[in-house]
Amino acid sequence: MLQASQLTSELRQRFPKAELLMQVARLDKPIGTFLLLWPTFWALWIANDGWPGWHLFLVFGFGTLLTRSAGCVINDVADRHFDDQVKRTANRPLATGRLPVFDALVFMGCLLFLALLLVLSTNLLTVLLALIGAIFAAIYPFMKRYTYLPQAILGIAFSFGIPMAFSASQQNIPQIAWLLFTANCIWTVAYDTQYAMVDRDDDIRLGLRSSAILFADLDKLAIGVLQLIFVGSLIMMARLESFGISFYAGLSIACALLIYQQYLIRNRERDECFKAFLNNHWVGFAIFVGIALDFSI
Repeated sequence: MLQASQLTSELRQRFPKAELLMQVARLDKPIGTFLLLWPTFWALWIANDGWPGWHLFLVFGFGTLLTRSAGCVINDVADRHFDDQVKRTANRPLATGRLPVFDALVFMGCLLFLALLLVLSTNLLTVLLALIGAIFAAIYPFMKRYTYLPQAILGIAFSFGIPMAFSASQQNIPQIAWLLFTANCIWTVAYDTQYAMVDRDDDIRLGLRSSAILFADLDKLAIGVLQLIFVGSLIMMARLESFGISFYAGLSIACALLIYQQYLIRNRERDECFKAFLNNHWVGFAIFVGIALDFSI
């Protein structure tokens, strides 16, 4: 039998672009998928008073993976002439020219087609919401050229799974969905500002814009304020939904993680800011576990 290394080598020879396509879609870096998945699952569990059933679970689980991957592709296509000048992104396949733009776009089309097949199994309102969300995801990579708050556009794109979860489950979008949508938008701006702090010097040099540049020396304070508003919005949502101790336990863990993030970014060091960004996966997971337990107990 072939050993793992031999099998990997053989696959690379037979499908030389497969690894590059995986990289451009960030299939080897699932953090973005998790940050998109957890809020969608918050909404899915709330909309169904617990377990949503296998159909919706799989539609939104795989749909999140596919749409996030497609979003990464369009991001790299849009930024390919900037990425080669940024330390963190200099080796991306499109930035180095190892992967043709046409191949990347074809792959993105395949990902979106599969995502469309999934959402077509729901209802018309959910399909329409998916199309609007896709528009925001497509324009986000270009916003750093025109606004200092491209993170707000990302927040909207990353939050569309919330009203979609409600529409697929209940055929309507209640007010609680928009409260959760707003909370997630605010959280996204906070953690993507941490991400932008990693590239701030490079972005300034290249003439690009971000919330980290906009907030300047007030970046840590701005992130903290956004995190407080995020937590406050979730508490408001929890009161409206009459959540119990399980949810608040999960939220307490999330709050501890947010405080830890403030510690990480205290000196604005690149690696520590990136760690703070990655830590948000656990924030989303803790909140999800709290919601899921609340409905199961």
